Amino acid sequence: MKYLIIGSKGFIGRSLKEQLSQNNDNSVWGADVVIDYVDTDRYFLIDASNADFRSIFEEEHFDVCINCSGAASVPDSIVHPLRDYHLNTVNVFKMLDSIRAYQPQCKFINLSSAAVYGNPLELPIKEDANVSPLSPYGIHKMQSEQICDEFYRFFNIKTCSLRIFSAYGEGLKKQLFWDLYAKTKTQQNITLFGTGRESRDFIYIFDLLNAIELVSKKAAFEGDVINIANGEEVFIEDCVGQFYKNFENPENFQFSGEGRPGDPNNWIADITTLKSLGYERKYNLEKGLQNYYKWLLEAEKK
Repeated sequence: MKYLIIGSKGFIGRSLKEQLSQNNDNSVWGADVVIDYVDTDRYFLIDASNADFRSIFEEEHFDVCINCSGAASVPDSIVHPLRDYHLNTVNVFKMLDSIRAYQPQCKFINLSSAAVYGNPLELPIKEDANVSPLSPYGIHKMQSEQICDEFYRFFNIKTCSLRIFSAYGEGLKKQLFWDLYAKTKTQQNITLFGTGRESRDFIYIFDLLNAIELVSKKAAFEGDVINIANGEEVFIEDCVGQFYKNFENPENFQFSGEGRPGDPNNWIADITTLKSLGYERKYNLEKGLQNYYKWLLEAEKK
């Protein structure tokens, strides 16, 4: 199978390209805004200021295009909403319009986010639950899903959007566990937003990659959306304590009781659809955090 990964230099895209490339039956190409001096024959450089994907699909044929690009920060989307809109919404339209014009048989996987749900009315969250985003980021991800549905309904382009919950693992230099590690460098008593009783549904990077690969091979691609998580609710105070167990010296932490704009309260996904494709979790949170902590230590030495 011939894959194109747009955003192949990012956290998910880089790891996905490596995993798919391990299968000799796959031909994997990358595309991003970063110059690649090594794999130049299978890489497309994208203009960060005015992304144009038409030449990519004119030049090469692909079976599956996976969009791992875009902005991924709720706080930044509040500060720079127009930038977030272009990266998460406009570019998705450009990708699909290029596929429509040159390769209408190419399947398209859009990495969306559980941020589209906001604060759900019921748990666990099913894909047909009401969407009510709490941030520009969540709104733009919701719009990207609508664009995927538009291209399926009106142009018969095979699309699928993945609502990824709380992904973590090697290569990620932001969000909760990265911030926890960074705080230990400057703070003896660590203070975190919220109450600690907020919850998330975490998925380790290698489980996430397996889920994406399963979707690429088995999903219906009818403008559908699929939750990508493990169906396990973990309270923030518990996962913070679990992460800090990896440290030599115990870390003292507390919660301020103040929330951040755009942050939801409690999440747990219904993953019935994902499981129907054959998904099985391989890494629990304890093992995933152990691996991530080891990576952080190695990355600090470089």
